[in-house]
Amino acid sequence: MSGTERDVVITGIGLLTALGEGPEANWKAIVEGHSGIRPIQEYDTACLQTRLGAEIDGFDPRRFASRRQLNTMNRGDRLGLAAAALALRDAGIDTGTDLGVRTGVFLGGNKSMGRMGQLISGLRPIRRPDGTPDMKLLGETADTVMPPLFFVEGLQPGAVFHVSQTFGIRGANAFFAGTADAGATAIARAARAIRRGEADRIVAGGYDDATSWWSMTHLDRMGVLTTRNELGAAAFRPYDEDRSGAVLGEGGAVLVLEDKESALARGARVYAEVRGVGNGHDGRTPPATDPEGRGLVRGVRRALEDARLHPSDIGYIASHGSATKIGDRSEATALRTVLGEAARSVPVSCVKPQTGHLVGGAGALNVAVSALALHHGAIPATANLDSPDPACAMDLVRGAARESRPDTALALARGLEGQAVAVALGRTA
Repeated sequence: MSGTERDVVITGIGLLTALGEGPEANWKAIVEGHSGIRPIQEYDTACLQTRLGAEIDGFDPRRFASRRQLNTMNRGDRLGLAAAALALRDAGIDTGTDLGVRTGVFLGGNKSMGRMGQLISGLRPIRRPDGTPDMKLLGETADTVMPPLFFVEGLQPGAVFHVSQTFGIRGANAFFAGTADAGATAIARAARAIRRGEADRIVAGGYDDATSWWSMTHLDRMGVLTTRNELGAAAFRPYDEDRSGAVLGEGGAVLVLEDKESALARGARVYAEVRGVGNGHDGRTPPATDPEGRGLVRGVRRALEDARLHPSDIGYIASHGSATKIGDRSEATALRTVLGEAARSVPVSCVKPQTGHLVGGAGALNVAVSALALHHGAIPATANLDSPDPACAMDLVRGAARESRPDTALALARGLEGQAVAVALGRTA
């Protein structure tokens, strides 16, 4: 990001995962190899093939939202708002006054429904004795049966509104719907908006209540989740010959991006600089992945071009690591295609076996992990990688975190429908 366009830096990281709250707690747990994956506790999983998840214990949304706000937010929205609040706090930004028109909000997620429990409770009275719905009775009593704010609560970009309202943000804003690509796209587009002068600061990232019953039923029988429930935390095994799919996790990963000059002028701590972004698409019928990873090839090439980086310049890759047979192989193939000989020496790792797959927040988490790796001078390992698949041959970091001082990092995200996003970061002096 050079020329007349402005440089963009990351000054705040808000993380909320099963590993903990905030960048320090999450980074410590990641580097030490802890995992938040366990059997799901929130509801009975007997009807599901996959019964594991990375749930957040003790999350209290009242710390971040008013009672009135909570009436129109599902759990995902609450996680998104909390992660945004944590990011602004981490950036040292005074939220006691409105942040105004030069601050924006770009968020990504996979929201498709409001609070299911409230809806189910409301619809019980219209069931006949045989269990079938009485639609005539629903029509007569809908004003008392249906939750009055259910539609508003279910709107996809709800968290964008709540973050904007809470912190008085009236600048550029957008919501990106999708899976792992959503949060990464939000960060990429936010960086471009600051770069072009549309905003001075943007709160950007992703979130998801992926372990909820509603979300789990979407993916449970699509062949992308592991059914090896007996393995517990060891079931999520990216790039391993014994891999069988992902395990979902709930959480949020939201960053504060700023114009570099403005950030330095206010004395902000800078984690990393966003140097380039790129997107691509496999162009295949979902959930199939292109064996050559052609969408990811385009995304990574574009990110490197945008950052004016050579493949040999990359010091770390926070990979997608879906732990599906074709997904991991196609990702490795794509990276070897783009990086060439450099693919043998660039350290690659995935933290999903520790946090779970955050779905709408997964790509944003990879950007946060990349920034933290540059900031702290360490590269996390991929947990459960005991027998690397020869078809995924790369410098896969496993066993323990690797001490390193990479100057650059690449964060990757792949969507369920073929989307691919790459964000190139650089360490600041």
